Amino acid sequence: MTPDTATREQFAIDLARRAGALGLKYFRDLDSLAIESKGHQDMVSQADREVELFIRAAMKAAYPTDGIVGEEHASVTGSSGHVWVIDPIDGTANFVRGIPAWCVVIACAKDGDTVVGVIHEPSTGETFHCRKGGGAFLNGKPIRASAATSLTDGSLGTGFSNRAEIQNVATLIGLLFSKGSVFFRNASGALMLAYAAAGRLLGYVEEHMNAWDCLAGMLLVEEAGGTIVKPDPKTVLENGALVICAGSGVFAQVRQLCVQSFKL
Repeated sequence: MTPDTATREQFAIDLARRAGALGLKYFRDLDSLAIESKGHQDMVSQADREVELFIRAAMKAAYPTDGIVGEEHASVTGSSGHVWVIDPIDGTANFVRGIPAWCVVIACAKDGDTVVGVIHEPSTGETFHCRKGGGAFLNGKPIRASAATSLTDGSLGTGFSNRAEIQNVATLIGLLFSKGSVFFRNASGALMLAYAAAGRLLGYVEEHMNAWDCLAGMLLVEEAGGTIVKPDPKTVLENGALVICAGSGVFAQVRQLCVQSFKL
């Protein structure tokens, strides 16, 4: 990978940590935070918008010809072929209720292919980071996806998309139980993907995720030696993707559960 990608990775790490520090200021003063509902279990706060503006300003200053796609503000079209994909606070439902399970997510894609991924969890100070072809790391130390070969050896992270049928998730959980496994959900898909990359979870699945929630984490899992269903680079930035990620020893089993549950 080019030196430029390594520079972009370090830039994203530093920026995610600075953005996380800003988010923590809001998190410690929730009584004064303005919160809105965007739909079922989908919230946005003043913190989401302000942290995203902070991230965007830094990106524009450092990489003025790059595009930007984020959750809370309009997309910016660039000319370099690089697009930054950001979620300022993934896990807003946790954030606004004082639950310390939320993260800043920054990915960078080149012609639709993710080349940098950073997920920073401010409440723990953990920064998961990678660049394509460079391995995956947690605060600079290498991480590996789960080496498990059986679903009974851990928990599978699961998410719920409001674009999917409720019954599909219920079916998945039932099948997991029947295999002697269990599901894990902390209401932050990006964070669960990071945990899968670190081997804390067997993997993570969700029938649909937006690009700003999944691109960084999917690259992390792949760089940590796990296996993923690759998103379509032509459509993922605009339309999101199906997410199936797991340690290589259980990926086939996890994918089969998803085929049955999501009717793939």
